[in-house]
Formats: sequence, C-alpha cells, structure tokens
Amino acid sequence: MANWVRFESEGAVRIGVLGGDNIAIHDGDIFANAAPTGETLALGDVTLLTPCVPGKFIALWNNSKSAAEKQGLDEPEYPLFFLKPSTTYLAPGGVIRKPDDYDGRVIYEAELGIVIGKTVSNVDAAAAADAIFGFTCVNDVTAMQLLGTDPTFPQWARAKGFDTFGAFGPAIVTDTDVSECAIRAELNGRERQNYLVSDLFMPPVDIVAHLSRSMTLEPGDLIACGTGPGALPMRPGATIDIIIDGIGTLSNTYED
Repeated sequence: MANWVRFESEGAVRIGVLGGDNIAIHDGDIFANAAPTGETLALGDVTLLTPCVPGKFIALWNNSKSAAEKQGLDEPEYPLFFLKPSTTYLAPGGVIRKPDDYDGRVIYEAELGIVIGKTVSNVDAAAAADAIFGFTCVNDVTAMQLLGTDPTFPQWARAKGFDTFGAFGPAIVTDTDVSECAIRAELNGRERQNYLVSDLFMPPVDIVAHLSRSMTLEPGDLIACGTGPGALPMRPGATIDIIIDGIGTLSNTYED
C-alpha cells in the first residue's frame, strides 16, 4: 500500500509517498515508474494539490442501493454518468464557492473515487481490475436546483460543473481492498452520510469495465462511484469532510 500525493514546495510541483507526517519525494510520473529521490519533506511544509490531474472526471448517478430505495429508483443496467470539467478540480483545504448567479442550494456528495493507472478500452473484469491504480476521496458538489430548470433537458453538466465543484484527495491509495469500506460525510463535525462500498449497485471493477466500453480510459482518469443517502445543503462558513476507511479525509470549506 502506498499513499501517493502531489504537492507544491518552493514554487515547484512534486510527487511523493505520504507516510505519517512525512513525504518521501519521487521523481517521474506517479503512473509510470516513479523513482524515490531519497529526500523527504514534512507534510506541514508543503501545500497539497489534487493527487493527480485527470484527463477525464467521470461521475456516476444512481449507483447506491439505499439511495435508490429512498428515491424510488430502479437499479440501472449500465452506469449512468456525466463528466465534470477540469476547472471543477479542487485540492484538499480549498474553498468550494457558490456560483455568483445562483441562489439555490449547494450540496455535498461523499463518494469513493477510482483512479485509473493504465490505458484500457473495451476490457473484461480482470483487465479492469488491473487498470485500477488506486482510490481517493471525492466530493461531487452539486447546485441542486439547476438540475430541473429546463424540463426538456436535465442540467447535469451545469449543476455539477461549476468551478471548485470537484474536490478530491488528499492521496491516491494503492493496493488496498475497499469492498467493505465505509464512506462518510461530516458537516461541521456532525456525521451526515455513512454508507458502505458494498451498498453500490456496481462495484469499482464493474464500473471500470462498463465505462471502458463507452470510452478509452487513461492513466489519471478519475471515476466517482456515486453517493449514498444523506447529501444535504451547505451553508457559508461550513466545513465538509469526506472520510473513507483506509483512504483518508478530504476536508474543504464552503463560502458564497
């Protein structure tokens, strides 16, 4: 198991493996033969960035059994997904901002993130499993009241695509079994979401295999697996923590 991070130190962007409060610095590419330099830095002396820069950020909807039951939705036959633009990407500690021209609710959504490590297209489950580099925490932020503003076309891309609406990190954790992990959201320290990865209709391997039949997946691509019950609005000044067993805690604040 390794906790890969990407960070800024003295004006340079670098990568490394986080262990406790120290980072073992590596050269190269996280996804292609990164090599240790022998140097270390204290976590408190760097600024964490998103752990990768995805070429694609794919996010699923209606992939939670308990959320579907609560909303009266049927199990989908295939992943229902949308794409979030790169301008949504937000690092740990960053501020989620409400859009200037939107006065409605902005909600958090705690999700497991899959990070792809190999280029794959139209693969089976075994190859899909091999393509998964690791996992991270995701907050798939949504301007909820925009979804239904046009009755002829649900506004998924707009509602999910504002700047800062795609927080993820703090690390990509490799070689770990997430099948029984709990995914939690704490709003101002109060638990609001708590569901298991096993609550997902489609587990990570199946998601990757299915999506590879729709598009080529490439190293660094991020897939958010969909959220469970309990996603609620945030108020200005709120702190939202996404916590996944064995993966870490993604902490951000929300402001107008």
